[in-house]
Amino acid sequence: MRYDTVIIGAGMSGLSAGVRLAYYEKKVCILERHTTIGGLNSFYRLRRRNYDVGLHAITNYAEPGTKQGPLSKLLRQLRMTWEDFDLRPQLRSAIAFPNCTLYFTNNFNYFVEQIAAAFPSQIDGFRRLVNRIAEHDALNLDRQEISARQVVSEYVRDPLLVDMIFCPLMFYGSATPRDMDFNQFVIMFKSIFHEGFGRPFDGIRLILKKLVKHFRNLGGQLRLRAGVRQILQSNGKATAVLLDDGTEIEADNILSSAGAAETMRLINPESPPVKAEPGDISFVESISVLNCEPSKLGHKETIVFYSDSPEFHYERPNVPVDLRSGIICSPNNFDYSQPLEDGRVRITALADPHYWMNLPEEEYADAKMRWNDQIIQSALKHIPDFRSHVIDTDVFTPRTIRRFTGHLNGCVYGAPQKFVDGQTPLSNLFLCGTDQGFLGIVGAMLSGITIANRHLLK
Repeated sequence: MRYDTVIIGAGMSGLSAGVRLAYYEKKVCILERHTTIGGLNSFYRLRRRNYDVGLHAITNYAEPGTKQGPLSKLLRQLRMTWEDFDLRPQLRSAIAFPNCTLYFTNNFNYFVEQIAAAFPSQIDGFRRLVNRIAEHDALNLDRQEISARQVVSEYVRDPLLVDMIFCPLMFYGSATPRDMDFNQFVIMFKSIFHEGFGRPFDGIRLILKKLVKHFRNLGGQLRLRAGVRQILQSNGKATAVLLDDGTEIEADNILSSAGAAETMRLINPESPPVKAEPGDISFVESISVLNCEPSKLGHKETIVFYSDSPEFHYERPNVPVDLRSGIICSPNNFDYSQPLEDGRVRITALADPHYWMNLPEEEYADAKMRWNDQIIQSALKHIPDFRSHVIDTDVFTPRTIRRFTGHLNGCVYGAPQKFVDGQTPLSNLFLCGTDQGFLGIVGAMLSGITIANRHLLK
């Protein structure tokens, strides 16, 4: 069987690229190693309960019918409707540091007012930074990298405010320790502070299932349990993919959402054509199921980004889990017209992937529970004690991420060095997704669409 394009990975970027290509009657096949779709943003069922993987919120929220912005563009490109995503806005989120908390909603002016009240000497500089962000075209695929901290510090002089601005942006999108590329900073700043958070009532499974149905209705083929072992090549071009079961599938083009380092190793495991170092920013996440909604206990924030240190530390920790900072998300605290089936609290913290990858199997389960208890204990400075209401628990680690995504080191945001134009050393092999550089769920989907438009729909 030969295809116009074979796509490696049925995550958000791969599925979106598949829909875009199939709409234009391209013969497309998406290959997924696992038994389910979604990659970093998937779902599963455990002990008769549904769980989302990775989804705290969808950034780039917009009210139904909005004509401008990334979400509106995404829906137009996919020929999908607002109802297909069914997003509900956040209530209110927070950035909590010692002696200072900033709140934000999907109304950007509210965030500006918060900064003006807490940092009156910095508000003029912050407004100038906002103007700089508005003028910057972060979606230009020919862009140059520049340190975001360098740029931001030209406008905002107070290091506490700088760290408070960076905290949610880095937690939700940075593969770079202690800094971000300014282009990615702009993407995340707009998607979180300008546009804000939303979430579908039924979680990520709603969007994924809509994408798959749309893709198949357009004639696309999706193959699960079809892991790619190798990308075959000849004369500087990819010719086919070799599957784990020995099957060869030929294609005129190959689009990989597997990650840069991972894709280079598929070309040549012994001597990759490009040295693409995988990132090592990864997380442990504690998921607690409650017998009541968190708001009944007095916790009404949608997401809390916290640091218990005055200086925000964002790098691979030298301990199994960095308890100095984290994210607390309650999926219940979006603007739903009806309650979810149960209460949920998700707490995410930076983790050392090397510890979790090398942990003996017989020690792994106990280590997860031990660190789960410590993560919850550290978060209780920012949320009422909910432990007596917990009726079920699950924990994922960098080891889980590697197992279900194939990402080396369990790196959530891929490699620090991005392939912004999607081009690889093979003329017809392209990258989309995490290592192309667009961030967040909407960003990942736009990444697949953008690379498809640029290289595969000429």
